[in-house]
Amino acid sequence: MNQYIDFFEKYRDKIDEGCSPLVNARREAAFERFRQRGFPKYKSEDYQYIYIQSLLNEDFGFYLKPEAENYNLRFVFHCDVPNLDSYKYFAVNGHFYSEKDKSKLPGGVFSGSLNEFATLFPDIFSRYYNRLSDAKGTGLADFNTAFLQGGYVLYVPENTDVKRAIQLTNISGGAEISIVNRRMLVILERGASAKLLVCDHAWDEKPLAAATQITEIFAAENSRFDFCELEESSRNTIRLAENFVEQGANSQVAINNITLSNGVTRNNTTVDLIGGHSSVRLYGMAIADENQKVDNYTLINHLKPNCKCDELYKYVLDGQATGVFNGRIIVARNAQKTEAFQTNRNLLGNRECRMFSKPQLEIYADDVKCSHGMTTGQLDENALFYMRSRGIPHDEAVLLLKFAFMNDVIQGVEVEGLRERLKMLVEKRFRGELATCRGCC
Repeated sequence: MNQYIDFFEKYRDKIDEGCSPLVNARREAAFERFRQRGFPKYKSEDYQYIYIQSLLNEDFGFYLKPEAENYNLRFVFHCDVPNLDSYKYFAVNGHFYSEKDKSKLPGGVFSGSLNEFATLFPDIFSRYYNRLSDAKGTGLADFNTAFLQGGYVLYVPENTDVKRAIQLTNISGGAEISIVNRRMLVILERGASAKLLVCDHAWDEKPLAAATQITEIFAAENSRFDFCELEESSRNTIRLAENFVEQGANSQVAINNITLSNGVTRNNTTVDLIGGHSSVRLYGMAIADENQKVDNYTLINHLKPNCKCDELYKYVLDGQATGVFNGRIIVARNAQKTEAFQTNRNLLGNRECRMFSKPQLEIYADDVKCSHGMTTGQLDENALFYMRSRGIPHDEAVLLLKFAFMNDVIQGVEVEGLRERLKMLVEKRFRGELATCRGCC
């Protein structure tokens, strides 16, 4: 931790350079909070199985200038998976790449650089930026705010429907071990709708790369937002992400968090249902083997009556992988007529992998429909025997059963083109073919 404090104090001018004054204005307060709080404490209630201080104890370098010119972007985006019909944007080592998609977005919609948005729309930016992460984030969010260089903003004005999906690809890599601080701000005004896919990819296999990522999503009254995060990075990557969602009345948000290939991943997702009749669907999937670790923490706050949440997380683990699910739903005293459902199901391939699950419900209202549950086990031997008796080879039968186990999470993806592509990616992952894929765009 001390190396980051020293770096900030020594290179503050360099950190500010090229960034909007509105972005720089939030650094000092965030840095002071980080100095006091540090990274989340290991073995605290919500961090039982991941030691962030240890993960970030390396002498990481920072990318204070854009590095996109050092990459063959055509090769980065090459993949044998069919293209998704979407508006395409990307960032390299936390810096939004300035080349814009040639397709025109609907009038008034902004999809682009965080610093550019702060310059063009200072009032809107000041109203939303860092509001949720400041109030609800950990020391990791303070760290991100203090050190970030750039980021991405999606702004959809009132009653605007962005029919095509928007795709943002984050690429991490370089010759040295490095840490990248990524930021996303999503603002949907009243009656707006949009779909956003965010893909994480690693350019290099050898150097250790860490990324902190903070996402703030504001879904106003009657808005609809579909958000999918897809991680396909290398075994030498560390991803530490915190997502914050605030929903107005009658809003609908669908979140899909998918980890197909990684090193160490920690995802925090906090959803506040602050308007009546709002709903959120939070689905997650993790496939891990070798020594990979995937840790998901979720918190859904039902603060108004007649709100709904549907939460489903599934893990398939093998090798010496570790999976963690810590899900919490809180129903406030006045949140009557709440419907809240939480499920975690896990499939373990051997005795060496580990799964830790803690589903939680806290209900302070008396007129609700709520349930939660968890199951952890191995493949059904009877189903496997039945398939083999019908002439299906053992490895193929195992693959089919694993795919079937994950299918309801895949079906929860609203974007049809993405849903079909995910089927291919999951199959490739189970076959061990995804490790050579540098991108799926």
